[in-house]
Amino acid sequence: MNWEVFLAPYAQVVEELKIKLKGMRKQFGYASRHSPIEFITGRVKPIRSIIEKAERKDIPFENIERGVQDIAGLRIVCQFVDDIYAVVEMVRSRNDLTIVEERDYIKKNKESGYRSYHLIVEYPVETIDGQKKIIAEIQIRTLAMNFWATNEHSLNYKYKGEIPTDVKHRLKRAAEAAFKLDEEMSKIKHEVQEAQRLFFDI
Repeated sequence: MNWEVFLAPYAQVVEELKIKLKGMRKQFGYASRHSPIEFITGRVKPIRSIIEKAERKDIPFENIERGVQDIAGLRIVCQFVDDIYAVVEMVRSRNDLTIVEERDYIKKNKESGYRSYHLIVEYPVETIDGQKKIIAEIQIRTLAMNFWATNEHSLNYKYKGEIPTDVKHRLKRAAEAAFKLDEEMSKIKHEVQEAQRLFFDI
């Protein structure tokens, strides 16, 4: 397996989608409207992580392209929970990609406390050998959800997926606190947006 050749289209997907999604964010600014997108990041999964995930999920090597759905990964971070669903609708309405699967971990969070909205999409890229359809994962979450998930990911890496029970309990309480923060901020969403408009008009 030539990993450099294999991963090149995935890197292309990440870069193209980042540009397009950032373009959406700018359009809200041009129209002087609140953007549901706070910021966007993207990455291609490291080779070691791809192999480990394939082994963990018992995915045959020849099925990695379809079986490991987050080789190309993008993250859209929003201020408010409502913004997440607004972004989902915006992605659904696009003609340049196809949504393969949706997973709402906000209305039904994972046992760990993890919350986020996942879209598995199929995106066509042009290569020297013609068009290739690539599977990518788009995660959409609030700033609070992102803070929690980033720390949980670090702990999972440290403990190789076996986080100590007491730390798990603390993480779960932190997840609930983060979601409570999101709920409270949603109640003053319009006041926050008005304040931001005043700030940027100065």
